[in-house]
Amino acid sequence: MQTIDHDIIIVGAGPTGLMLAAELALAGVDAAIVERKPVQARVGGRAGGLHARTLELLDQRGIVDRFLAAGKTHPRVSFHAALDISDVPTRHNYLLALPQEKTERLLAAWAGELNVRIHRDLEVEDIAGDDSGVDVTTTQGARMRARWLVGCDGGRSRIRKLAGIGFPGWDATTSWLIAEVKMRDTPVPCFHEDASGRHAMSLMEDGETVGVVLAGRDPQAAGEPTLDELAAGLKTVYGTDFGVHSPTWLSRFSDAVRQADRYRKDRILLAGDAAHIHPPLGGQGLNLGVQDAVNLGWKLAQVVKGISPASLLDTYQAERHPAAARVLRNTIAQGVLRRPDDRTPVLGEFVAEMLAMDEPRKRFGAMIAGLDIRYDLGAGHPLLGRRMPDLDIVTAAGPTRVYALLHDARPVLLNFAATYADDRVKRVDAAFDGVCELPVVGPVPLPAAVLVRPDGHVAWTGDGGAAGLRAACAVWFGA
Repeated sequence: MQTIDHDIIIVGAGPTGLMLAAELALAGVDAAIVERKPVQARVGGRAGGLHARTLELLDQRGIVDRFLAAGKTHPRVSFHAALDISDVPTRHNYLLALPQEKTERLLAAWAGELNVRIHRDLEVEDIAGDDSGVDVTTTQGARMRARWLVGCDGGRSRIRKLAGIGFPGWDATTSWLIAEVKMRDTPVPCFHEDASGRHAMSLMEDGETVGVVLAGRDPQAAGEPTLDELAAGLKTVYGTDFGVHSPTWLSRFSDAVRQADRYRKDRILLAGDAAHIHPPLGGQGLNLGVQDAVNLGWKLAQVVKGISPASLLDTYQAERHPAAARVLRNTIAQGVLRRPDDRTPVLGEFVAEMLAMDEPRKRFGAMIAGLDIRYDLGAGHPLLGRRMPDLDIVTAAGPTRVYALLHDARPVLLNFAATYADDRVKRVDAAFDGVCELPVVGPVPLPAAVLVRPDGHVAWTGDGGAAGLRAACAVWFGA
């Protein structure tokens, strides 16, 4: 029986797995994906948009225009109320409406350009690890071995279960039925609220298919819903089933909230929904997974290549676990605000009034858009641990943007008023004439130099001198 070896095996070819594989390929690492589906095509819309920070990450890799061309931009995000983010300091101060199927197709095409290998129509049956790697067997009889294994296989992750990683959290209290169907009597697209919750119907791009969301379903419901179940739910909510027929997608989701108690166990890691699940309020799930992938990719590549010790991977959990925990908490809060009782709407009115004020609007908008994340890298300049703004700068090669310097996923040292250098990073002497502004924080002074990690977050600022730069490079980019 043939054994296939790779440096890294990623289980799952969804957005998280594809982004991670591409990041590793950019770093020159042999990473392959194992995917149980025979083709990339996905039925159903699922996640419906990309938030600002995800668009920034795609911009950092030079591919954001592909996604912008396929979607539609909207200036608002949602936390209980619509929040205008058009004045947030980022080039991508909007939500990009883009079905998950299109997002995956674009990511898969990019991964293909980078020669990422995807082993399709294979489902993992078992894994066994030792000090040097992980063996994978599939239900189809294939055997594979990798130095590292990453589970990007969704909320019901088999990798997480086989690894014995705990998944604590809150059980479901309600669920939603979602579908894409045809209807004989086309309804008027609308939201509808009743005692069971907030329901919705919308017309899809083809002008014929109707997207349906029915709230207040049985939290213990399991398995794929049937057309009869959907028809019965429509009759209960609207008094008619609209002659529903020809479903292309039927599914359900709940308000269960869970997070892996660790993101790494020996040589097995988790990312995306395999590491955290939550209701889709605010549309944050896919974005959270892509951001996991970009945080993990360069670190795992350095470990595989022997540049950094395996302990660098501890920073993946230290940074991404709190980021996901905050998303879980904000989706819980949004779920509470949607409770279909007589008193919760009163609370909702006060929250909506608060969010109409500028400062709360900006703060909550940045949170949903993923622009307020600060990794705890200690005390220091306000930029430290935050995403580097995409400044318009001038270098010896001419005008450019900071994010254009990150297309190859390598660390960059930006000298604005200094002459620092380190062999481990790319040095760019730059001039900037403008205001450096952070979401929520506001304008901040520009340091003499900034060390930017491959994921776009600031690892060091130049006010600490050359010794501080050497120490930061040793921590992040090898001794």
